Amino acid sequence: MTMRALSRYLQQFGFMMALGVLASSPAAHAANPLELNFGLFGPRYDGRVAPCEKALGTITNQFEDKESTYWNSPLKITAYGNIHEIAFRPWQSDNMPRRYCTGSVQLSDGAVRTLNYSIIEDGGFAGFNQGVEWCVVGLDRNWAFNPACKAARP
Repeated sequence: MTMRALSRYLQQFGFMMALGVLASSPAAHAANPLELNFGLFGPRYDGRVAPCEKALGTITNQFEDKESTYWNSPLKITAYGNIHEIAFRPWQSDNMPRRYCTGSVQLSDGAVRTLNYSIIEDGGFAGFNQGVEWCVVGLDRNWAFNPACKAARP
């Protein structure tokens, strides 16, 4: 018997063995009452997300920290304007609840730019509290939300 014939024989034997194991496995059954949601302590999204104005302090602090630490920039947010909601839970109801907001920010250099952000239920550190993702148009220096902070919108 040649090596090629032996290899073909072993492949066929392995396939037949795998087919036999699958054919002899028991049928799947539905979960019994003890298996249904027993011991599952995951998040239960209630849709309780803070209004748009509640995130402004967090955004101010994170913006100043990011600009000074990573970009060696003295820019700071000095004022907000026209803050409003643009969407709440825009996708199907099983997704993490998010409130999408937009508005204007005035920076310490006098420029007025657009701010897009979202507040996420259980999106904070390790899933505690609400998290905030934000982007200032024109200052997305690492291109995390490019183009023009479009990825920070719904």
